[in-house]
This record gives sequence, structure tokens and C-alpha cells, in this order.
Amino acid sequence: MSPRARVTVVVVVAACAAAGAAVGITLLQTRGEERGAVGVTKPRKGFPPLLLDLGLRADPQAAALRRASVLYDRGKRTAASRIFDRYGSLDARIGAAFSRWPDGSLDRLKQLVVAAPKSSTAQLHLGLAYYWSGRTADAVAAWRIAESAQPDTPAAVHASDLLHPSLPIPGLPPFAPSFGPPAAVARLRPAEELAALARAARRPDARAKLLYGVALQRLGRRVSAERQFAAAARLAPDDPEARVAAAVGRFTKAHPERAFSRLGPLVRVFPHAATVRFHLGVLLLWLGDVKKARAELQLAQSEAPASPLGREAKSFLARLASIGTK
Repeated sequence: MSPRARVTVVVVVAACAAAGAAVGITLLQTRGEERGAVGVTKPRKGFPPLLLDLGLRADPQAAALRRASVLYDRGKRTAASRIFDRYGSLDARIGAAFSRWPDGSLDRLKQLVVAAPKSSTAQLHLGLAYYWSGRTADAVAAWRIAESAQPDTPAAVHASDLLHPSLPIPGLPPFAPSFGPPAAVARLRPAEELAALARAARRPDARAKLLYGVALQRLGRRVSAERQFAAAARLAPDDPEARVAAAVGRFTKAHPERAFSRLGPLVRVFPHAATVRFHLGVLLLWLGDVKKARAELQLAQSEAPASPLGREAKSFLARLASIGTK
């Protein structure tokens, strides 16, 4: 994905979420249940979402599990179950348990967690099973384990979303560079592109590390991305993009101040760098502060109106205006 396309995706998702649209998994929690305020409620209707992450895997089992997940999402759980039952992997066994919901599903999830207690994926889905069973406090406890057990996984990011439902946008704010990978790399298949970016990032090259960090972010590898961004900033301390990336990579929903404490001061260090104001705007949207986010995006646009980020800030502002945010 090109830098422009990547930023555009951020614009659309963040703008919709900031306006209060129904976005993703954060809507699982209802008011009054945040952080387990309600210990036990009635079992919930329907089926819990299946949040398997197969990354860039292209093997036959991964392809089959993706098909089964699509069937599950479409309500064709019997057909999904037949596929999940073919395999003995943890992902497949989680899918098989959910496909039979509620018949023994919670007990099966408990067994899977006993077998793999440090799996964030297993803990995440145990929490979902608890939540759909009306056991909110137990769900929150499982999600906290999921968030910390394997923090460098998409499951940990999903768990963080569930633990912080007051923050309006699912996932974590991405860093948007002004440049992309070489054309020869961008044309590769996803797994090959990732491998090429990883090889390039082994060199003392700040831009290569930024690009690899962006790829890791998109895969839910928050901790690894943060390391790449921090390494880029050490290599190029006078590069505003490297410094901004290092700040953005520190953001977590539990501790957003880790990012703001580094990003805010960069306004004085790089007073004319649109990337600083743009990413301040993005982070503020992740906190749901649309008014301050709009002000930062306006500054980003005015600072460099012809730059990629300046143009995207303009598009962002137009999107916010069109959906009536205040």
C-alpha cells in the first residue's frame, strides 16, 4: 500500500469512529460495563466474534481457516465447524469451539487456555466467551491477561480495545510516512515484501527501519514496530519523521501519555514539520478529542498544503466536516 493510500485509510476509519459511527469490536462493551463494573449479567444474544489472526500465512490450513472464519461471520456456523474440525491447531480449535456456541464452548475455551495459558489469542477468546455468557468481570480478567501475555500480537491489541471501550477507534494510531518502499519491493507478494523490508531494516538506514516498522504496525506487531521506530530515531535524531514515528509507536490505550510526552515537544523542535501536527491530530482522534484534533490537522494543512500529509490533512478535515463532528 502506498503512503498516500495508507494515510487515506487512516482518515476514513478515524473520521468515522470519531463521529460515533459503529466501528468494530469496541461496541462489545456497553455503558456501565466498562472495566468490569458489572460482574455478572444475562447471557448475550447471538454469537461472539471470532478474532483469529493468521498474519501473512499462505499455507493450505491458513487459507482454510480464513474461509471458515468468513463462513462464521456470515452465520454459516455449521459449515465453518466442518472446516475447523479438520485441524488441530489452536486457532482451529478456538474456531471449532465458537462454531458450536453455546454448546460447551466456554468449557472448551477454558481447556484451551489451560493448555496454552500464555497465548493471547486463547485468552482473548476466553474473554469473549465469558462476556457472551454474561460474566463480564471474568471477561475483563481474561482480556487483561491477553493484553500482557503476548503484547506483540494482534490479539493483545484486540484485548486493549475491549479493555478501553471509551476510546472510540479500534486498534492503535499508525505512523504515516511521506515515502514508500522501492517499486520493486512494493510489487512483491505480502510475505515477500515483509521479508525484503526486514532485510533492508538490518542496515543502519533510518528510512528502511521506518518502512519496516509501518509494516509491523499493520500486522499488529506493536512492540516490534516501536523498536524499529526507536532505532530509526537514534540513527536520525534530526529527522522529524523518525522522531515522530518513535513517539507514535509508544502509544498504548492504557498509557497514551507515553506518546504525547514525546510528540508534543516536537512542535518546538520541528516547528514547520507537517508530520508533527498531523500525527498529533491523529493521536487526539484516538482519544476522541475531535476539537483539538481538528485544530492540529488545520495547522498541518497550512504548514505544508502541497505535501502528501498536507493534502491528507485537508481530506481528513473535509471528512470530519461531512459527517458533522463538532
